[in-house]
Amino acid sequence: MPTAHGPLDDLDGRLIATMRTHPRVGLTELARLLGVARGTVQARVDKLVGRGVIGDFGPTIVPAEMGYPILAFVSLQIAQGRLTEAVQALESVPEILEVYGTSGQGDLLCRVVARSTVQLQEIIARVLSSPAVQRTDTTIALSTQIPYRIEPLLKSAAHPRPE
Repeated sequence: MPTAHGPLDDLDGRLIATMRTHPRVGLTELARLLGVARGTVQARVDKLVGRGVIGDFGPTIVPAEMGYPILAFVSLQIAQGRLTEAVQALESVPEILEVYGTSGQGDLLCRVVARSTVQLQEIIARVLSSPAVQRTDTTIALSTQIPYRIEPLLKSAAHPRPE
């Protein structure tokens, strides 16, 4: 859980961007690339981890390259008062990568991967087998137009525009 909120400064933004560009680099090399002391880099990384800004240091996995080329977003309508039950059912499905609580018609939005459309249909049927789930609405991603990115946000966060 983040312990503090607030904008990033320019060094924080450059540090995170450099870590994303060079994910396997050590703290000493980060310090050299940024032109600051190693202790400064360590303190900044610790601060960003403590705040929850940096969530992990793991590799980014590409499910399509693991044999899961189908990406879908599945919106779920949940029976009143059965959210916990629905989430527990979803946790048992390994192809469900993320689940978000949402506003609007759907109650939950799931990011799902599958080996084929047949498997996707089986996953959706499994989700619907839970009495907590009333309805699903599925959208299959055909292509990635803008891949996950954080660099523009880092620049904007380090240099906020006047309101």
